[in-house]
Order: sequence, then structure tokens, then C-alpha cells
Amino acid sequence: MAGVTFESVTKVYPDGTRAIPSLDLEIFDQEFMVLVGPSGCGKTTALRMVAGLEEISGGVLRIGDRVVNHVPSRDRDIAMVFQSYALYPHLSVYENIAFGLKVKKVPKGEISRRVREAASVLGLEPFLNRKPRALSGGQRQRVAMGRAIVRQPQAFLMDEPLSNLDAKLRVQMRAEISRLQRDLGVTTIYVTHDQTEAMTMGDRVAVMRKGELQQVDTPQVLYEHPVNLFVGGFIGSPAMNMLEAQLEHSNGSYAANLGNQTLELDPEAVANRPALESYVGRNVVVGIRPEHLEDAALAQNVRDGNTIKGKVVLTEALGSEIMAHVNVDARPAVTEDVRELAQDVGDERAVHELASGAPAEATLVGRLNARSKVREGEVAQIAVDTRAVHFFDADSGLGIYDKSGTTKGVT
Repeated sequence: MAGVTFESVTKVYPDGTRAIPSLDLEIFDQEFMVLVGPSGCGKTTALRMVAGLEEISGGVLRIGDRVVNHVPSRDRDIAMVFQSYALYPHLSVYENIAFGLKVKKVPKGEISRRVREAASVLGLEPFLNRKPRALSGGQRQRVAMGRAIVRQPQAFLMDEPLSNLDAKLRVQMRAEISRLQRDLGVTTIYVTHDQTEAMTMGDRVAVMRKGELQQVDTPQVLYEHPVNLFVGGFIGSPAMNMLEAQLEHSNGSYAANLGNQTLELDPEAVANRPALESYVGRNVVVGIRPEHLEDAALAQNVRDGNTIKGKVVLTEALGSEIMAHVNVDARPAVTEDVRELAQDVGDERAVHELASGAPAEATLVGRLNARSKVREGEVAQIAVDTRAVHFFDADSGLGIYDKSGTTKGVT
């Protein structure tokens, strides 16, 4: 096994497009690293450079201790799993899994042993004699995984391998791939656009934007301490609510002025972000995750200063919770980060509104208790867990944390 290291790696296309200006990233031996970000952020390009399918323009790329900049793909000792499965339709499951070993002229007895071991691990034993057309999407993906496993490579490279599966099967395969990677202990680089996949599968997650690394850390640190507004908005589903605010300080407490409403901050939030002191009287971006909003009638230990009022414009009953969309008298944050995030999820209405200036109202999305009685068209009082509120510099978009204005746990 071996780690993978990018040292100032660049990718510039012949037309001058800089897909990756300079990438520095160390992926440890046996680690499951997920590269995530919007379409066109460079994550697949980075993966293809490791695979040898894209030429490196500059810098050094290592697999283990070996520099592989000019090593042909076939000699890099890696195995790649594609989005499209890339199975041979005329070959059986056994023959598909064994194909790479036959090319390398591995003895027949060894091929048989490896294929049957992989089939056992993946639950493919009953299907070894079938052709791909007789398999379900999940079974075809297992065959593609089996073809990678039998090669016993130094690293697995996976390019959105679950994107062709339905939602239920994606959840199942996420768990299976994670278990398989832990059992095999093979260094794995996994590319996805789905941040839920990234958060549930990765030992660490690397968030990319426009070819540049934004933050690399464990999923929990990314969620709790996003280094900037872009990471905060990209990580989490539904996305973080972002509002313009002015920070105020009076009578020993801090508050965020949101239009005609004021949100008093919990002392714990302020203690964890000492740099907020220097933002008093200044504009900031306040980030509130949907799960930190609740129907005030059901929330515990609610004070008037911890609630905001708004008109419920849409409710989505999901059984275990209610997703409520609430219009509040506050201005949504309008920054380049927010526009890009809206464009990435295809929210053309938001893109248009943000391009023409901040709307007078902001729509907050909240995950409310299933027992909530909020109704569409009515005004509701929504409680905010201000211990978990995020703050970002309105100009730079950087998270506001310690005295230097930087976040902890960012590499």
C-alpha cells in the first residue's frame, strides 16, 4: 500500500485554461480521501492525473515514494472504478473481473483464487457466469469493484461510481464501499459531487473550488468549522442559510441585527469565536444550518432574543421531520460564493435574484420537529440555536473564529 502526494501540481490545457493552478495535498497510506466540489472544480482532473490519464503540467506527483509524473498509467499500480462501470458486455462476470489479471499473464490458478475471493466479498458468487446485461445496476457496480480488487493495487481511484444508481441503492453501496475499503486497507481517492457521500464515506474530505483546495479535514470539522463561506454553504444538506447582519454589543452581550429583527447570541458561540469582538458595528454574514432552527412552540429553553418571526411559504412533511421554508424580514447574503453555490445546485431563480441585488426578504429553510403545527401562509415564531450559528467576514468570506480571524483544524 502507499499514500499519494501532490506537490504544487498544476494542470494547464493547450488553450491556456488553468484547470488546477497549484495543488498541495497529502493522502495518507490506507486513507479514504474524498474530493468534493461543484462541477468544473478540478476534482476529476486531479484524479485523472493520479491515474495517468491526464498529463501533469507542473509540480510533483508521488504514489508512495515514487515520482510518477511520466510513468505510464499501466505501470502506476492503481485501479480505477468509473461512473459508467466500463464492463465488457460480451464477457461473463468472472471474465470481466479476471480481465486485467489475464492481460498481466497471472497464472490461471492465481486468477481463479483472486476472482472467487473478490466475488465472495462482494456477494457475486451466484452471478459469475452471467453477462452484464443480466445484472442490476448495483450488481454491475460490484463487478467493477471486483475488477479493481483482484489487482491488489497500491491505490483505488473512484470517479463518481454511484451516480448512475437510484437513491436507495446509492445508500447501500456507500456503506458497502466504505466497509470494503476498511477491510482491504487500500488507499482510496474518491471523487463525488454529492457532499452527503463525501461526509458519510471519507476519513477526510477535500473541498475544491475553481481548481483550488479550500479546506481538507474530517467531515465533522468541515461541518462545525468551515474555513470560509463557500465551504460552509457547500457542506450540509439542505444548505446553510446565509444572512447579512450587523454585529452589536450592549449590556455585556452580543447580538446580530437582521433587518428589523435582532438575534441575541449565546455566550458559548461568542466564547468559541473571540475574533467577533473586533466585528462589533461591522457587517458580517450569519450562517444558520436548517437543523439549528425549530418551531419555537416545541423548542426548549427559548428566550425572546433567540427567535425570529416569518411567514411560512412552504412545508414539506417528511415523516420524521417537517422542512419549512420561512420568509423573514432580513437580507440574504449576496457574495460571489453564494452566487456560485446557487448556480451549482441549479437554482436559477436565486441566481437571478442575487445578480440583481439582495431581495428585501430572505427565505430560511428549517428542519422542524414532526409535531410542529406551522402552516403555510401563517406567521411562525422560529427558534434559533445560537450556540451553533456561524459567522463569516462579509468582504473576504473567511470564517470568524480566533483572534487572527482564522479557523482551527484546517490543513
